[in-house]
Amino acid sequence: MLKKRQTEVYAVGQHIPMSAHKAQRVIDQIRGRSYEETLMILELMPYRACYPIFKLFYSAAANASYILDSEKTNLIISKAQVHKGTTVKKFKPRARGRCFPIKRSTCHISIVVKDISLEEYIEVDFLPWSKKPGWKKKYSNMIDHNMYSSEGVWDKK
Repeated sequence: MLKKRQTEVYAVGQHIPMSAHKAQRVIDQIRGRSYEETLMILELMPYRACYPIFKLFYSAAANASYILDSEKTNLIISKAQVHKGTTVKKFKPRARGRCFPIKRSTCHISIVVKDISLEEYIEVDFLPWSKKPGWKKKYSNMIDHNMYSSEGVWDKK
């Protein structure tokens, strides 16, 4: 019997102080890319969101090399998501004893890294509950009559 082997590792960054929309612009550029290509893109893009995403991607690659014993050159980004986090609310003092609300948005970023060099399935010993039921063999020779065939049974005029 074949069992699926773990080939994916993730890293999650929570409460990163930037809006989810600004982080989403960078995440859309690196989704599905290889390790070297992602590092080059994140170092050269002029956005402020690149640095926290770079740190998070580097952490996901370190997790993959530790957990899966894989080389970093075989990694690609299989999933990358940005979710809106909590909003930090502060008040700034203004003239005449009034206050002005300041809202600082945060986001949660998750990056899933996949090793493409590992085989997808591994061999497992026979398990008694994995036996196929016997009733599926019984009706294998039934004739399938297609009523929409070109025999002229149905005329759509």
